Amino acid sequence: MSALTGLRVLDLSSVIFGPLASQVLADYGAEVIKIEPPGGDSTRYTGPAAEAGMSALFMGSNRSKKSVVLDLKAPEAQEALHALLKTTDVFMHSMRPQKLAKLGLDPVRLRSQYPRLVYVGLHGFGEDGPYAGLPAYDDVIQGMSGLADLMERQTGEARYLPTIAADKTCGLVAAHAVMAALFQRERTGEGSFVEVPMYETMVGFNLVEHFYGMHFEPALSGAGYPRVMAPWRKPYKTLDGHVCMMPYTDGHWRRFFAAVGQPELAQDERFATQAQRTRHIATLLETMSSYVAQKDTAYWLQTCEALEIPAAPVARMDDLPCDPHLQATGFFVEKHDPAMGTVRFPRSSVRIDGAQAPIGMPPRLGEHTQQLLREAGWGDARIAALQPCVADEPLKEKTP
Repeated sequence: MSALTGLRVLDLSSVIFGPLASQVLADYGAEVIKIEPPGGDSTRYTGPAAEAGMSALFMGSNRSKKSVVLDLKAPEAQEALHALLKTTDVFMHSMRPQKLAKLGLDPVRLRSQYPRLVYVGLHGFGEDGPYAGLPAYDDVIQGMSGLADLMERQTGEARYLPTIAADKTCGLVAAHAVMAALFQRERTGEGSFVEVPMYETMVGFNLVEHFYGMHFEPALSGAGYPRVMAPWRKPYKTLDGHVCMMPYTDGHWRRFFAAVGQPELAQDERFATQAQRTRHIATLLETMSSYVAQKDTAYWLQTCEALEIPAAPVARMDDLPCDPHLQATGFFVEKHDPAMGTVRFPRSSVRIDGAQAPIGMPPRLGEHTQQLLREAGWGDARIAALQPCVADEPLKEKTP
């Protein structure tokens, strides 16, 4: 049995933020039921696909789930949702709050009907602020939360990180918030309303190190941790490529400067202590870069191993499935699907008592609608009248 075996989650969210959160819960053993509109989650059509409606982005955040199709604008579909809610522990959605009352899904109503329910609102912004109800996407939140500013400080150009950092970070925060609420329910017997706003979550995430001197009153400096904003903080160019190196302690730097024939630099007042290195980090990293560029990558990997300085080569994303460590730990899992053939997934990195959670296939659109509604007590005739069989309709490609 996995940690969350026996837990049922109804997830009305879409794209990445919510689906990643519920995928984490599925990895821990929860039964996650993905409630989709007749057209399906938009990520079903984003990226390459071996089968229509089962594209790359959908595969990456919806494994080990079940899919039920409900057009919640229809009263019958709302009744079907409530039939499932009767046996549900966690209800998640990413709809804007102003839409919930029309569907009968506002937290006050649902929590009064289902007192043990953990109700999770995955919002763009906290409901008690002036931004409440505004639409939020990863790019927007990266800009508003300071990530694009950090990129401009380091590179001279305002940019987004080349990953959907806000969606993924907030998804992980949402997963641990759900588990905290479930633990509270074990002690009190009552559910709760969990709100996870993207904006505040990402501001807090960015300010872990970047609030810096603004922790104090009066402020001892502006926001921004200098070491990670320095333009020279990047993989160092070598004679034949790049290497990731990180001398950090006093001992690291003494050994590095000795290895490049400049032991006196370790006593330079700019570099002698952690505090001074932080103040002069740009100069320090530029100086280091000039020495690293004189040797090839293999030399620096061997040298850093001898000097006990953390170092590694730069990995290509395409090469990660062949990484010997990831292969040894069984990080990538292959599944055989009768329609799509062999498909591959990166699994959860977490082990509990040495065991990793099994990986299940992402669901086809509406694959479990009939099964789950039958289990909820609905007859076949009522299920058939609920909506057309979407499996017989051609799936339309959507623009990401």
